[in-house]
Amino acid sequence: MDHFPIFLATRGQKILLSGGGEAALAKLRLLMKTEAALHVFAPDPAAEIVDWQAAGKLTLHRRPLTAADLPGARLFYAADEDDALDAENAALAHAAGVLVNIVDNLHDSEFITPAIVDRDPVTVAIGTEGAAPVLARAIKADLEERLPVTLGPLARIGKGFRKLADALPMGRARRDFWREYYFATGPRAMAEGNDTVRPALKTLLHTHLTRKARAGHVAFVGGGPGDPELLTLKARRALDEADVVIYDRLISPEILELARREALMIDVGKEGFGPSTAQEHINALLVEHAQSGAQVVRLKSGDATVFGRLDEEIDAVDAHGIGWHIVPGITAASAAVAGIGQSLTKRGRNASVRFLTGHDMKGFADHDWAALARPNEVAAIYMGKKSARFVQGRLLMHGADRATSVTVIENASRADQRVLSTTLNDLPRDLADAEMTGPALTFYGLAPRAAVQVATETPLEELA
Repeated sequence: MDHFPIFLATRGQKILLSGGGEAALAKLRLLMKTEAALHVFAPDPAAEIVDWQAAGKLTLHRRPLTAADLPGARLFYAADEDDALDAENAALAHAAGVLVNIVDNLHDSEFITPAIVDRDPVTVAIGTEGAAPVLARAIKADLEERLPVTLGPLARIGKGFRKLADALPMGRARRDFWREYYFATGPRAMAEGNDTVRPALKTLLHTHLTRKARAGHVAFVGGGPGDPELLTLKARRALDEADVVIYDRLISPEILELARREALMIDVGKEGFGPSTAQEHINALLVEHAQSGAQVVRLKSGDATVFGRLDEEIDAVDAHGIGWHIVPGITAASAAVAGIGQSLTKRGRNASVRFLTGHDMKGFADHDWAALARPNEVAAIYMGKKSARFVQGRLLMHGADRATSVTVIENASRADQRVLSTTLNDLPRDLADAEMTGPALTFYGLAPRAAVQVATETPLEELA
């Protein structure tokens, strides 16, 4: 992030703009939405600027900007559409310690003005670091359609009610009140007229003040394979409501970003044959935070019900009478097999698929290798990188064909996904040569579909 987004207090602040043409008009239409003291410097201003001065919306100076105009100014916009003049005025502003924006000159600007969706006092700012203004405008248009015009009045009424709502305890109690106001009670009242909203707010506040506090609860949430777009809507809602998020090592940073900023984030990552958080400690954290009344999300990679030690954690919260529910996620096998253009089952090939783990609490995990060694069997092997030679040995011992296809997918669904296509015979060697460091899933009996293999191996410049 090159530009950090903030909302600047502008009431009564002095904002200067040099220019009187189209670029100046575009900026002024936005700036006049603020309560700043606007000063425009233009020897030959457009008629609209003259009209805005007559209406008291700004102060017009029919002359060039000088150094004497800059003391006390908060922002300066160079909008003369003349590179030399803009640079000269920007230098004056820099010397006076005023933040500078030069219209259509990202490189020399100290700040940028985003595209804005205005539902005063609700304001949505959209920025693309100057890289894609067309995209910013498209997002703005989409949000303009989605956000009702009643959102502004609803927020203004809510803002005036905040002191009364402070009677509710800080944290979840207030969030529950405001969530119900903005997404249920408020819109219903607004439909009957603005005058009905405040009485509805008072009734709602009384209900929440006399309501028994919500008990602590644990949501066991499948975070999917890593791509945030593969996170379910139910999982996103759980993250949005969580007071505490207890998450695994393989949860991607993009998904963690979806949690509320105020949520307590606790990393309890486990790594096969490496540093791990004891399961007993994880269980204790779940109980501790839920008993304090928190809404807890236990965020597990993939699907929580697949090799996630879910039963142990459910037993722990059950033993303390704590409520819980499961939010399923897309397991790594589903994302990985999609990444190689295959399906887990296929008529005439395999009517079943095994989900196996490469190691368990006692070390390398044993399975029905004789059954798996038969032709056309398919297995998705989780946590199989370190156990590759063990798996190979067991399968070959039971008569598996050395030429059987094996595919290893690292970081399935993520931008840095890698695919290794090999055979049972070459698996340990090729895996070692690939030096995969991310989470990987191994498919025994599947190879990437030819078209997918070509696409992943073709350099981008050849596809251009």
